[in-house]
Amino acid sequence: MLHDGHPRVLLVEDSPSNALVYRSYLEEDYEVDVAHTGRDALDYLGRRQYQALVTDVRLPDMTGLDILDHVQSDIPDLPVVVITAHGSVDMVVDAMQRGASDFITKPFDRARLDVTLANIFKKQHLKDVVAEYEKSFVRERFHRMIGSSLPMQSVYRIVESSAKSRASVFITGESGTGKELCSEALHAESDRSDKSFVALNCAAIPRDLIESEIFGHMKGAFTGASSAREGAALRADGGTLFLDEIGEMPLDLQSKLLRLIQSGTFQPVGSSKEITVDVRFICATNRNPLKEVQEGRFREDLYYRLHVIPIHMPPLRERGNDILLIARSLLIQYAEDEGKSFRSFGKDVEAFLQRNRWTGNVRELSNIIRNVVVLNEGTVVNMAMLPAATAPHPYNSEPLDTAAPADHELAPADQGAAGPKGFYKVIPLWQEEKRIIEAAIAQCEGNVPRAAAFLEVSASTIYRKRQQWEKL
Repeated sequence: MLHDGHPRVLLVEDSPSNALVYRSYLEEDYEVDVAHTGRDALDYLGRRQYQALVTDVRLPDMTGLDILDHVQSDIPDLPVVVITAHGSVDMVVDAMQRGASDFITKPFDRARLDVTLANIFKKQHLKDVVAEYEKSFVRERFHRMIGSSLPMQSVYRIVESSAKSRASVFITGESGTGKELCSEALHAESDRSDKSFVALNCAAIPRDLIESEIFGHMKGAFTGASSAREGAALRADGGTLFLDEIGEMPLDLQSKLLRLIQSGTFQPVGSSKEITVDVRFICATNRNPLKEVQEGRFREDLYYRLHVIPIHMPPLRERGNDILLIARSLLIQYAEDEGKSFRSFGKDVEAFLQRNRWTGNVRELSNIIRNVVVLNEGTVVNMAMLPAATAPHPYNSEPLDTAAPADHELAPADQGAAGPKGFYKVIPLWQEEKRIIEAAIAQCEGNVPRAAAFLEVSASTIYRKRQQWEKL
């Protein structure tokens, strides 16, 4: 909160004479509170809101870095300027790694302090402007797709940009990521939205019937064809044809599909008559299409005809808080469908949902939530309600040794703690935290800030924890 239009700054300095000088530097442009000890500083921070904190490193009861750690934990958006003695390079590096916004080396004059704080507030203002600008473009929903993460915002923009084109779209992504929802959004955003959207799953149709499903057939064209039947291509005339799992299509049929895409014409099975259609093609696969081409399972010419506008649907595990957005939406939907009262998840369940790898993506998440709603009663989902096969101990997924003692006594701390058969081994929290953080860093090829972004913590938190682990 600003006082008379001036930013409020907390100055932490144990020397009364230095505090008087530094305050004189600040009080013309800022509302200043002065704390002479770390305890007083924490008390001020608990009672008032500040726009900046300026602290000396050496204090009588704790260090300025201890105060910095407190700020990073409880008030991470508060900029901190650290005052250090001349030549203490290691201290400066440590402070910056822990999250300090800047540092000032003693002795310094008013101009140095003014410039430091002015730069911090200018940077903060720019961040606020950018955040507000980005917020105006962030959507939590787009047609039937749910998600506010950056990967999903990218998907939404590509869909909007390409929807009105006739160009073919090739959607890739793991099973259960929402490729069909994406294709529906493309059709809904297009000029063809008032025409048919026909979806065909190539993996769900027997190989000897898939040609008939796409192109249709004449009466008597093959055994069992007791009447003529329109295929998906004709039903989609003027609209959109979505071919899901196109990698399952036989090679001989791929050549006929290529002809349809190139010429807009086809022959139903058993007919010599050419039929002309106007169809926009969207296809999808959970395989790597280029690898399929290289290994001879997918025609290269068909690949380049279809792969004009590529869209990749990100796996659920890479979508951060989208997991909870989707889970809450599904919970409300299924509760209404089943006449139940569920409205939210417990904190431990939310933590579990965000830690899970979700190899089956949204489809797996949907399955679990429906199971919970159907088999349980209540308003809040707790851990005991999760299906046994998907609810490991929230802190570790390593199964117990089946040879664990029958009396289920806890093992020594350095060996983990064994629970009853069928449950999971408990290890110290810091070890599990270390495993998760180091795995994230490895996945980001050693880039700590990037790993921190994925983990939704500050980089300084990771640096600090790594220092603590080295001392253990």
